Amino acid sequence: MPAHHYVELIESAEVYDVAERTPLDPAPRLSERLSNEIWLKREDLQPVFSFKLRGAYNKIRQLSDAEAANGVICSSAGNHAQGVALAAARRGIRATVVMPVTTPSIKSDAVRRLGGQVVLHGDTYDDAQQHAHELATRDGASFVHPFDDPHVIAGQGTIGRELLEQCAAPPDAIFIPVGGGGLAAGIASWVRAKAPSVRLIGVEPVDAASMQAAFAAGEPVALADVGGFADGVAVRQVGAETYRLCSELLDDIVTVDTDETCAAIQDLFEETRTVVEPAGALAIAAINHEVASKGLAGQRLIAINCGANMNFDRLRHVVERSATGRDTEALLAVDLPERPGAFLAFCQTLGKRSVTEFNYRKRPGDVARVFVGVGLSAGNAEKYALLDSLSAAGYDSTDLSDNELAKLHVRHMVGGIGPLADGERLYRFRFPERPGALAKFLQAVGDDRNISLFHYRNHGSDYGRVLAGIEVACDAVGALEQHFASLGYPWWDETDNEAYRLFLR
Repeated sequence: MPAHHYVELIESAEVYDVAERTPLDPAPRLSERLSNEIWLKREDLQPVFSFKLRGAYNKIRQLSDAEAANGVICSSAGNHAQGVALAAARRGIRATVVMPVTTPSIKSDAVRRLGGQVVLHGDTYDDAQQHAHELATRDGASFVHPFDDPHVIAGQGTIGRELLEQCAAPPDAIFIPVGGGGLAAGIASWVRAKAPSVRLIGVEPVDAASMQAAFAAGEPVALADVGGFADGVAVRQVGAETYRLCSELLDDIVTVDTDETCAAIQDLFEETRTVVEPAGALAIAAINHEVASKGLAGQRLIAINCGANMNFDRLRHVVERSATGRDTEALLAVDLPERPGAFLAFCQTLGKRSVTEFNYRKRPGDVARVFVGVGLSAGNAEKYALLDSLSAAGYDSTDLSDNELAKLHVRHMVGGIGPLADGERLYRFRFPERPGALAKFLQAVGDDRNISLFHYRNHGSDYGRVLAGIEVACDAVGALEQHFASLGYPWWDETDNEAYRLFLR
């Protein structure tokens, strides 16, 4: 179907029986920081917290009464499933949704609440999709594709129509998340016809860049592996129709990594007090990326916030990774002399910088190796200056800020059994959190006692928390604890804690 025919389909699309006309909101904080005029198309505010119900309803409303009588079926692990369930309920027909057995219960329960019948099948989306087609053939149900269908594409295209109506003047660029390509194809079909000067930028995760791979190959190709963090756009192969439209209409494809996406989730939370899902943050991540890499300034840029179906248990990962994504934290491995007072001397070398994490366990030899996170206020330029100052002070350090293994696993595994710790006792402390607080805490503890284990992580709260193993003779324990009592910091003796006995003693 020629691209211009999609304009007619979008004009005739009736999605507002289920969908909201979402606002196009200014983002003043982001605009000031990025020196561009940033606007947010808030599809995260839809009834199912995603744009997907637009395309699903537009497809379902096209079915004849005879087709509708047999119900609809789809395969999905999330947003499309909820869109189909709601759209089918509004038309009063049966909806079956096939989901992988690995689908989080929050998503399958949401489909059931909307009236959909959930069938759990297979370990992957491909397994679920194949089973959905088999059931559709058996039952005569209409299959509602998540992206590669003209009516689905047209339904998503109503977003492009809305945002141009909401703009006082055409924007310079629109950044659109890309999974299977339905959202980008629909928006681009309308905007290219009505405002041809607008740059249309597709955005994909670097580990799920199926549209970029299709552009490079000249046709849709299946990725060998797809990252699952931005699960809303984690598609192994784009559609034939969406590829055709996107290759004709998009100006560029930008890819962003997990850290950049997590930083964008934080940006949007600070701007709107809404927690979007990773796919919903891709457009802002790309704007951050393009401003930093190309020096964009003074432009009007629109980000499509496509969804907010975030699993709560992902938030800890987002928080960990957003700091490196914003260049506000450096992760370093640093070698220190294995002697009392070395920690304090190192913290004093860091100056007024905030220590965000500090992991250490005594090991053989006269060199201690610590894993340390350091807060940055001036990005990578400050990090490189810090590495130079550490080198000048005689410290051998390694930058691990871009090391995926370090960020995912090693930071949580520093330590283990300490066979060299002599007379170790374990203490937990809490102290008021502020820049320089860790160094002040170490000064108060004193530098005449050997620390054999140390863990500290700044969680952005009012209090810092430290776990420390200290080598102390049995007859000196009383004096040590009297000293702790005099410091004014709450402290606890954890020497008999079962977790310490099982993993660290």
